[in-house]
Amino acid sequence: MTLLINPSLLSADFCNLERDIRILEESNIKAIHIDVMDGNFVSNLAFGVDQIKAINRITNMKLDVHLMINNAERYIETFVEAGADCITVHEEACNHLYKTIQHIKSFGIKAGVALNPSTNVDNLRYDFNLVNKVLIMTVEPGFGGQKFISCMKEKIVDTRVIRDKNLYDFEIQVDGGINFENIMGVVNCGATNIVIGSGIFNGGNIKENINKFHSILDPSCIV
Repeated sequence: MTLLINPSLLSADFCNLERDIRILEESNIKAIHIDVMDGNFVSNLAFGVDQIKAINRITNMKLDVHLMINNAERYIETFVEAGADCITVHEEACNHLYKTIQHIKSFGIKAGVALNPSTNVDNLRYDFNLVNKVLIMTVEPGFGGQKFISCMKEKIVDTRVIRDKNLYDFEIQVDGGINFENIMGVVNCGATNIVIGSGIFNGGNIKENINKFHSILDPSCIV
């Protein structure tokens, strides 16, 4: 099993974003999570195409772009051109999810599907064979710094069981409220890609926080 810590730039210092990105690079982070919000699907606004282009120009880290927007299928090519290495769309916001996943993958990048806390994982039963990643939201999407919804651990387990039973080849990502106390719990449930925002950036001790997360996990599994 390999584990990936995926810092969420939504919690970074926007006045010193390049500085924070450099610290992530120095901490051997391989990918960064970028939330795109339209103020419609979620009641917040964050990160647009121009910001992603700018980030892509200054780093070689993989850009894991999470589209918290309605009608995401209209903008796939735009975000690919901006530099996305993986695009995740919401099951709740796509009218033609299977077609959208195919469209993302046609550009040679990875495709993910996110599920809000109230969305049943069985909704993806016709899509599991195609996706590269299933993102389990462990908070309500839209804002950082929320408390982890503990019953989502059961959903992570359910997703892992479905994957393993059917020999599907997708990673399980979790996003929301991950901290030093609960990270091992979600990993033990089956998560392998851990999005962390406030837990990394709060207090400005980015490198120290990453090192602490690494020390909690098995260092031999971290990529």
